[in-house]
Amino acid sequence: MTLIVRSESPTTDRSTVWLEGRLDAATFAAFDEAMHDITPLVDNGGTLVIDLSALEYISSAGLRSLAQLRKQMHDREGRTLLLNPQPQVKKVFEIVKAVPVAEVFANVAELDQYLDHMQRQMTAPEG
Repeated sequence: MTLIVRSESPTTDRSTVWLEGRLDAATFAAFDEAMHDITPLVDNGGTLVIDLSALEYISSAGLRSLAQLRKQMHDREGRTLLLNPQPQVKKVFEIVKAVPVAEVFANVAELDQYLDHMQRQMTAPEG
């Protein structure tokens, strides 16, 4: 099976990428190439959301690609958040502890609640 990467960048501070299929040794290079084109669309300090709802399988090569992506965004003071992982993919994350559990969300509402909370913390008056 192949990997399909779709993206939407409604604003320069947040972009969403949807993965469908398998992120493994046969597809990680295509993912890396797609992300090379997508990440510059997100401003420094922005958020890249990766929707995994249609990702059926992830291998160590896929984990490595996600880790590199997270590092690239972190180096730009941005965040990479993973959304809607299927149970088998989430289990891989848990096993290898590749992704902080706080950055994996069950659905869009949970992600939006988290983002809203983070933004409120940033804009709340100190006191």
